[in-house]
Amino acid sequence: MNRRDFLKYTALASGAISIGLSGLSTQIKRNEELYKISLAQWSVNSLLFSGEMDNLDFPVLTKKHGMDAVEYVNQFFMDKAEDMNYLRELKNRCDSEGVTSVLIMCDREGQLGASDSAERIQTVENHKKWVEAARYLGCHSIRVNAYTDIPWSEDTEIANNAKNLVADGLRQLCEFSDRFDMNVLIENHGGYSSDPVWLADVIEITDHPRAGTLPDFGNFRIYGDDQRTVSFDSYIGTDLLMPQAKGVSLKPVVWDHYGNRHDLDYERMMKIVLSHGYHGYVGIEHGERGREWESIVEIRDILKEVRNSLAG
Repeated sequence: MNRRDFLKYTALASGAISIGLSGLSTQIKRNEELYKISLAQWSVNSLLFSGEMDNLDFPVLTKKHGMDAVEYVNQFFMDKAEDMNYLRELKNRCDSEGVTSVLIMCDREGQLGASDSAERIQTVENHKKWVEAARYLGCHSIRVNAYTDIPWSEDTEIANNAKNLVADGLRQLCEFSDRFDMNVLIENHGGYSSDPVWLADVIEITDHPRAGTLPDFGNFRIYGDDQRTVSFDSYIGTDLLMPQAKGVSLKPVVWDHYGNRHDLDYERMMKIVLSHGYHGYVGIEHGERGREWESIVEIRDILKEVRNSLAG
């Protein structure tokens, strides 16, 4: 999508949102059922990387801070995907605390859209152990990245090539994960994937019921260098990805289509999410360095307030 079409599409989509939200009211469900709140492990990444916190303690500390669902990041137990003793201990801690394991975010396992077919196949193989680990822990999904070795470009032909390569890798992984009743979600996570039109097309081309999106409110920055930033309006982008969403990731900042960052309008965004009939987990992915848990709790409380307000 070139820049002119990009802005034109943004304007059209903005109007569509206004129409779509006009029918949203308190009829949806009681407040506890509107959406659930989970905690994405990246929120405390600095504590985990520094060794101040152990991965096994994540479910316990999450429950201590008033949340009962967790979203893991594989980076914090990269060598444990096939260690059943470790996974059993992690599951036991979740069970003892009454904590639900929602998904595993998978990084550093290769490029799902590699131009070399052998590399795509190997990337799929690398992810299979996380599908099995997620199944054991009780998750409903893994999150993968729509990465490719094709550099980001506004050229339609190049972007379509990248799209088809990612869809091929995703389909292969979905065919495997289907045996484990596991979804495979792509997050808008930089580059091509942060263009919601491109990403929605990837899911459509993949054409598999296990394939879905994980809209991240703060990740609609497509490209940036010293001269410019190319981004997509976060509210419109989320609206475009929600029809295929099986999860939602909350950051308290958003983008407009001019490349500017803004504070998240929680109520506006959650109305968009709910307008698509989504009532699953909203994963908090934010932790201010030095006050990680305090900032997480602040967002948790805002989400509860918004939920109560929308439920009337």
